[in-house]
Amino acid sequence: MERRRLGNSGLESGVVGMGTWRTFDVRGGKLEKDRALLVDRAVAAGVDLFDSSPMYGEAERVLGQALAAVRDRVIVATKLWSADDAVAARQVASALAFFGSRVDLYQVHNLVALPGRLEMLEELRSAGRIRAIGATHFSETAFGQLQDVMKSGRIDTIQVPYNPIQRQVERDILPLAADLGLGVLIMRPFGEGALFRRNPGAAELAPFAEFGVTTWPQALLKWVLSDARCHVAIPATSSAAHLEENLGAASPPWFGEQERALVVRLAS
Repeated sequence: MERRRLGNSGLESGVVGMGTWRTFDVRGGKLEKDRALLVDRAVAAGVDLFDSSPMYGEAERVLGQALAAVRDRVIVATKLWSADDAVAARQVASALAFFGSRVDLYQVHNLVALPGRLEMLEELRSAGRIRAIGATHFSETAFGQLQDVMKSGRIDTIQVPYNPIQRQVERDILPLAADLGLGVLIMRPFGEGALFRRNPGAAELAPFAEFGVTTWPQALLKWVLSDARCHVAIPATSSAAHLEENLGAASPPWFGEQERALVVRLAS
């Protein structure tokens, strides 16, 4: 897989990572073992960034267990998500326990209690417990606030939704991130499944064959990653087959303007 440095964060990752929303919120020996096997396959295939959050139920714990043997080889990105200082402190303590006493990228989830959470994360970075700080949001209504923190110089990365039917970040967020040298993680590359309601057939996908793309999920991921301002996409999956399929979009050649426009037409 190709590697892209996450802006000025000092972190470098394969362009397809793994999200854990819903898919890693499991309990029980078999389900947790299945997730561990999936993580093993992902790491062996070159995936080296895993994203989680305390709002994802059991995901941080399950991911931490799955990564224990390879922790030094991967980037762990997780989040703070509470307006309550005591709860936020417990979230930090839990994450550090789950992930080997350090978090590589710690993000303020949905900008919740942003000033206080940034202070917490800056203290953790000074103490050497985290390497980089980020901020996330899914809603265009919060992009003005997101731009303000991007300009503050206090964060290294952002995480935002981007796909052929959700392109609001193209207007201001992606250009600003590029100007500031911020890393960009892309959530919802499949539109939370909405983009699978129509599945283009082989004939419609044929123009993408020379780019190594043979399936619609690959086309969607390569559409995102062909924008050089996007450093890593983090689709979530619990399927080894889907993991392998996703990784097929993780390397050049990248789409040009014509191919990206075709994906948009097929998506709409």
